[in-house]
Amino acid sequence: MSASPASLGPQERLRRKSEFETVFEQGRRSSGRFMTVLLRPNRLESPRLGIVASRKLGGAVQRNRAKRLIRDLFRRHKPDLGPEGQDVVVIPRPELLDAAFANLEADYQSVLRRHFRRLR
Repeated sequence: MSASPASLGPQERLRRKSEFETVFEQGRRSSGRFMTVLLRPNRLESPRLGIVASRKLGGAVQRNRAKRLIRDLFRRHKPDLGPEGQDVVVIPRPELLDAAFANLEADYQSVLRRHFRRLR
């Protein structure tokens, strides 16, 4: 069973608690207006995404919408993560739900640029 272009395959997702814990412990945190992003290099060839959407964000409908938006941002901006693999954990803020997608995109790109600038 192959993943559709609109979905993330299993190799592109953080799935285990231990994978999330590793990113939280060893990753670098960058905050934007609508989200906090933690990044950690992985030893894989592709980036992987994890999303932590707690109930503080809202009900299931709001959490699922936030996750859809974040997955879309991740898919569109995979090349921005560089040639080596990165584990990315995104923690959305409630303001994300009311923002225009263009603003979310600008915020995400800004967070990534800031992260990679710090590494140089």
